[in-house]
Amino acid sequence: MDVKIEQEWKQVLKGEFEKEYFSKIVNFLHKEKGDGRTIYPPGSLIFNAFRLTPFSKVKVVILGQDPYHGPGQAHGLSFSVPDGVTPPPSLKNIYKEIESDLGITIKKNGNLEAWANQGVFLLNAVLTVRAAQAASHSNIGWNLFTDSVIKAISDQKEGVVFMLWGNFARSKRDLIDHNRHLVLEAAHPSPLARGAFFGCRHFSKCNEYLISRSLQPIDWSL
Repeated sequence: MDVKIEQEWKQVLKGEFEKEYFSKIVNFLHKEKGDGRTIYPPGSLIFNAFRLTPFSKVKVVILGQDPYHGPGQAHGLSFSVPDGVTPPPSLKNIYKEIESDLGITIKKNGNLEAWANQGVFLLNAVLTVRAAQAASHSNIGWNLFTDSVIKAISDQKEGVVFMLWGNFARSKRDLIDHNRHLVLEAAHPSPLARGAFFGCRHFSKCNEYLISRSLQPIDWSL
């Protein structure tokens, strides 16, 4: 299968597309569609994070778990929703932390493409989901693929900021070389975490680190 993925990423990950587990993912998704199931995000957006943030541009990684499973929400970027869609609760809490941390006001749009275009790689560990069924594709092999993505960034780049929020994201910390990169960990921004995310100051810490490496900081203001 010729995976429609940005060329730099295609080179970095070419070995993964030839592995048996990836063929199983593709076959599973074909079967889901053949059975009449709705899959999010749409096929053309499954690799949207890769398209918007080529490998050479990655400066920050924000790891999510799996796509939103409601109509019109998922567009291939962790925590992000398309223009015109109300920001979900976790994203609202991310905005609150940014406003508190950096003293800026965030527009109430939930589309994070402006971050992706600056080098913030918005990666979900699982890249697809069945409509209305959270985590329904969590065991089809996507974690093998995205673990290899995280490891490739860790092994082949220097000075990337990894933001790991919640127990699931934090479980990926051992894939990352902490001597080469900045790894920031916090509670998940979900309201279920009862505010434990607030005060992590990841956004200012990220920019301080990028500046210390003579890199352009991220404009988080959207």
